[in-house]
Amino acid sequence: MSKVKDPKLAEQGLKNIEFAEREMDALLKVRERFTKEKPLKGVRIGICLHITKETAVLIETLIAGGAEVTACSCNPLSTQDDVAAALAKKGIEVYAYKGESKEDYYKFLNKVIEFKPQITIDDGCDLVTEIHSKHKDLIEGVIGGAEETSTGVIRLRAMEKDNALKYPVIAVNDNKTKHLLDNYIGTGQSTIDGILRGTNILLAGKNAVVAGYGDCGKGVALRLRGMGANVIITEVNPFRAVQAVYDGYRVMPMDEAAKIGNVFITVTGNKHVIKTEHISTMKDGAILANSGHFDVEIDYSGLKQIALEAREIRPLVEEFTLKNGNKVLVLAQGRLCNLSLAEGHPSAVMATSFCGQALACEYLVKNKGKLPPKVITLPEELDNEIAGLQLEALETEIDELDQKQIEYLNSWKEST
Repeated sequence: MSKVKDPKLAEQGLKNIEFAEREMDALLKVRERFTKEKPLKGVRIGICLHITKETAVLIETLIAGGAEVTACSCNPLSTQDDVAAALAKKGIEVYAYKGESKEDYYKFLNKVIEFKPQITIDDGCDLVTEIHSKHKDLIEGVIGGAEETSTGVIRLRAMEKDNALKYPVIAVNDNKTKHLLDNYIGTGQSTIDGILRGTNILLAGKNAVVAGYGDCGKGVALRLRGMGANVIITEVNPFRAVQAVYDGYRVMPMDEAAKIGNVFITVTGNKHVIKTEHISTMKDGAILANSGHFDVEIDYSGLKQIALEAREIRPLVEEFTLKNGNKVLVLAQGRLCNLSLAEGHPSAVMATSFCGQALACEYLVKNKGKLPPKVITLPEELDNEIAGLQLEALETEIDELDQKQIEYLNSWKEST
């Protein structure tokens, strides 16, 4: 059965789940329909997501739709232990605690695999990878999967390119609603939240270096500027670098930024964006934070090797002394600072992302056996349905096309 840190935390977890639901009207609308229609009846769904209060609302929505669910965490430091305890108290199998060892992380992942899921929901592609690598016998029984984050989609596309992906996976991350609310708005706010909870530094006047100017980087940069930081962007993509310049930011290579930055935030989905040679040139007191999915964007293990001394000076805030005497601070062991030091994205943000997950599961069931073993984007009409649900939650109405406008947009004959 479930493995959580402390079952006694369940009462607070239940309150936090209830609190999250207040901000997740869009997902609750999906739950309301699922309760009536039971589109997931009898389907086993294996979840590898951050075990947060928002994920709990998703799990209960899937169960309302008739699914059986087992869940584990997709990151060793992101579990909210009270929420995990609350899920276990409700009788939902959950395997997660904050501070998991690598051994427990994979043990819990395999508990989900033992459940023989027919649909996989991933955040980072670890569940899909583990099934494809070590449990190929289960693939035949899998209807499909859904992936939550950019890093996971990158891995899935690599699998598809190598002809290694053997069942369809919907890139929920690629929904327009997910990119806007989760990547751009959510990552921006929650990353700053994590840095401030961990350090309580003043961002105004600091040189803040953002590595990566995708949707997440844009959101982080905007909010840093809003708090008075001098924002510097590093990029490898020419188009995104041009965007950053025209958005009013300084753009330079990391080699140069490393020497002048006070705060560094990585959001690239790539490995060793900040290398030890960068760290060796940083100012005394520089702070390194990561909001990319995996703990590889900052060369944390390399830093531990070159540092003369290391100590934890606040919870999940480590100080490393370099050979030149300068000290640098690393947040959350180079893992997701917004989930390790804070609570992740606000509930209203996750409502739209998890509408995407719920509707992706329904879409997979409706199209069982019809989809190719590729990375698939959810149909635009479903993405628009999610946006409509969120507009309803925001009590906002929009115009509708009249018949003449529809005819005009679908015709080529009318002109000047």
